[in-house]
Amino acid sequence: MSEKRPVVVYGVSGYTGRLVCEYLREFNIPFIAAGRDGKKVQEVVDKIPGIETADYEVVEVEHSVEALTKLFKGAKSVSNMVGPFIKYGSEVVEACLAAGCHYSDTTGEQDWVMLAKERWGEAFAKKNLLLAPNVAQMYTTGEIAANLCLETPGLDTLDILVLWKGFPTYASTQTIFTILKATWYYLEQNKYVAWSPTASVNVHVPGQHETAIAVPWGGTAHPVWFKDDPRVSNCRVVGGVMAREVMEGVVQTQQMVQEKIRPLPPDQQDAALAAIASSLQASMPPRENTRVNTTLDSVYASGPLGRAHCVIHGNCNYKQTGLLQAYAAFSLLQTAPRKVGFASACQAFGHRELLGQLRSFGLVMKPDLTVHD
Repeated sequence: MSEKRPVVVYGVSGYTGRLVCEYLREFNIPFIAAGRDGKKVQEVVDKIPGIETADYEVVEVEHSVEALTKLFKGAKSVSNMVGPFIKYGSEVVEACLAAGCHYSDTTGEQDWVMLAKERWGEAFAKKNLLLAPNVAQMYTTGEIAANLCLETPGLDTLDILVLWKGFPTYASTQTIFTILKATWYYLEQNKYVAWSPTASVNVHVPGQHETAIAVPWGGTAHPVWFKDDPRVSNCRVVGGVMAREVMEGVVQTQQMVQEKIRPLPPDQQDAALAAIASSLQASMPPRENTRVNTTLDSVYASGPLGRAHCVIHGNCNYKQTGLLQAYAAFSLLQTAPRKVGFASACQAFGHRELLGQLRSFGLVMKPDLTVHD
């Protein structure tokens, strides 16, 4: 089965999984669309524009290491969409390792990224396999901007802002509420420092007069990626949606979780957070509109005697994520990643290469980079 189709997309019944399959079709990559409910997967795939020209098959699979290993055998790369990843990711990673497949996912959970690095990074490296959690717009596009700034030597501090217009999908909403009970970290002098669980900031948004509210968003993966980068000593990230009223609600929710849910036993915390998340977003959101769903990634990089600022304006953050996942698979089918084991998208594929893909599909503008040294 997998021998003929080298890429497996696991979790296609969701919004992002559909987009990954859509871009795999653009790259002419044969793929397996897999999920725990084959009927739902088929219904989603049937709605992909031009799917009749793709080489694919739909597979229903049990969420267990044994069943997933059997499915992944013979494949080259697995794109995992099944989150929250701290709950469901371990089985998929273990199966990839057993089957000899590269792994990527779209997680927004810093605790999952740290766990993946510590538990499986070395094992993947020994097999010359890539373990790349967090390949998604809200992280990779900002990482591209950070690396453009870091092309100027002597800058060691990253101040990253990620904003987008729109609303999270059902899976993203579940993830957002899952990370509310985790501890979030930023990087200070190459050490992890915990954010306050109720932290929020007012930020200046490049290109507009109005300010916005941003939160640490679980800490993001950037501090984890740059922890072992000798160029960087400090890294803080905040983000959110551009609608101020929505972010005001997020800040209130953070406070409520701290006061009412964190004191509960762990199993009760999970149930309470999942119930709130489901009440907020329980259906598939509409397809993104390039004139409405815009994105902004802004990075200030600084050092003792230098400054750089990079802004990347784009659109359709979920489409960006789908493209980044599909290009990762496309690249892995043709050449080894630049780094094996635990690695970010930029570390594995190159920040300028990823930028070129986003630009070629019309998803981001040319970066606005200003350097003072």
